[in-house]
Amino acid sequence: LRILSKHLEEEKKKTEALLYAMLPQHVANQLKEGKRVEAGEFKECTILFSDVVTFTNICAQCEPIQIVLMLNSMYLRFDRLTTVHDVYKVETIGDAYMVVGGVPVPVPTHAERVANFALGMIMAAKGVQNPVSGNPIQIRVGIHTGPVLAGVVGEKMPRYCLFGDTVNIASRMESHGVPSKIHLSSSAYQCLKYKNFEITERGEIEVKGKGKMHTYFLIRNKSATEN
Repeated sequence: LRILSKHLEEEKKKTEALLYAMLPQHVANQLKEGKRVEAGEFKECTILFSDVVTFTNICAQCEPIQIVLMLNSMYLRFDRLTTVHDVYKVETIGDAYMVVGGVPVPVPTHAERVANFALGMIMAAKGVQNPVSGNPIQIRVGIHTGPVLAGVVGEKMPRYCLFGDTVNIASRMESHGVPSKIHLSSSAYQCLKYKNFEITERGEIEVKGKGKMHTYFLIRNKSATEN
């Protein structure tokens, strides 16, 4: 019985570790206590998407293990940055990486946190090798600020998911972006323009499903450079 009890305790710890790896801490705490986690509306948050430039071509010319090693190297770097800048990693799908600031815990500095995270991503990607060319990989990054709904979806593998047009627009900022640049929507720019970041205007572009949008590029954090 003592051995069985110890084994069950170890399995419980593994399950809890997995739960905390998949969900925000306070959400995991509620589920652990058997409480229902209600979906929540967040009036303003900042969402980031990134992907690897020419990822499809890289996949076509490499062995699967090379792709796995490249993505693992990249995600390890990005995951460390989420801790540094206190943003939440929502999910990864293939080469796509999604984070949010201001969810699940609302904070007034959500845009600055995500902006600094994005700048860190661009630098971190330079340490990841493209297995085809041998050069550093390039990523595209898109950021948008707006309202979302968020909640836990699923039972077997519960995930904390975000819903709403803000997610779609953030994704569009990434897909209409430029290699090694951070593409900002107008609302993300409005949150950052007085926060000591260097930002340049891209101008008006045609965005799939959204029509014409005025967008910007985030260049650097002037405070970080000065320090």
